[in-house]
Amino acid sequence: MSSSAGTVVALLKTLPAPSKTEKVAFKVPGTDVEAETWYALYGKLSKDVTPLICLHGGPGMAHNYILPCAHLSSAPFSRPVILYDQIGCGNSTHLREKKGDTDFWTTDLFIAELENLLSHLNIKKFDLFGQSWGGMLGAVYATTRPAGLYRLIIANSPASLITWVEVANKLRTELPKDIQETLTRCEEEGSTDSEEYEHAMMAFYVKHVCRVIPFPDELNQTLAQVKEDDTVYMTMNGPSEFNVIGSLKNWDITSELHKINVPTLLINGNYDEAQDITMEPFFREIPGKVKWVRFPESSHCPHLEETEKFVDAVGNFLTSES
Repeated sequence: MSSSAGTVVALLKTLPAPSKTEKVAFKVPGTDVEAETWYALYGKLSKDVTPLICLHGGPGMAHNYILPCAHLSSAPFSRPVILYDQIGCGNSTHLREKKGDTDFWTTDLFIAELENLLSHLNIKKFDLFGQSWGGMLGAVYATTRPAGLYRLIIANSPASLITWVEVANKLRTELPKDIQETLTRCEEEGSTDSEEYEHAMMAFYVKHVCRVIPFPDELNQTLAQVKEDDTVYMTMNGPSEFNVIGSLKNWDITSELHKINVPTLLINGNYDEAQDITMEPFFREIPGKVKWVRFPESSHCPHLEETEKFVDAVGNFLTSES
């Protein structure tokens, strides 16, 4: 069952098939690393319709769990949609030998990969959707004021990982005492890769990551892939939401948000680990038009929890006049 009957109905919608999948050569700037970025195109690229590029979370969580974004390629919105796996995960090149290499796995690397994909597809104008880490990456990219960026969607993303961890730890105190004790003990013992820790984390996930139980296949596919190769996630984030010890641990974009100059849509869920306080700086600091939609039955994945409402909210934003 799920958190609401409406969610069950939304999840029964059949996802459209991609019109094209391909791997694009990507030479990592400043290195001798030759990689490939896998992407899927839904719909057809056209100079008359602005495509939507989708950035998945993690870092290192493959595209599968944000597949509902592909619904935007169907009527009534009919936007070309591109989903891709950032290198280090999914169908793109894996680089396990780079685990722990914080000089390699950087925000600049993933921005360069995005620009390489846009160049390959000859996309001059585009909308950008980013979920969780993808929203963080999208916000950083938007502060550089890229000429082709038309609209920005930041979904379930913090403006500061310091605030994010504070919120996660507060939500952690609301878990059953035995779950809290297991999490703490595993972290102290350095056994965060154990099944025991994974099981305890699931008690948090079902409350604040995805309230559809059992988890949708798309989310299970992503979780299985990061379990199989956690190179990027462990290097940049760390073992969990509470235990952010990777290179992003002090990440904070608040002071740069005034540089974003495109219409922006913010999305989070009522039960989200990205609570309002984590997203409020986007609303406060981004100049110009900013709209915020909070999904009442959702946590961190409104696209899976309230799919139809999510598609309508994003589609209406993308097709609005201003």
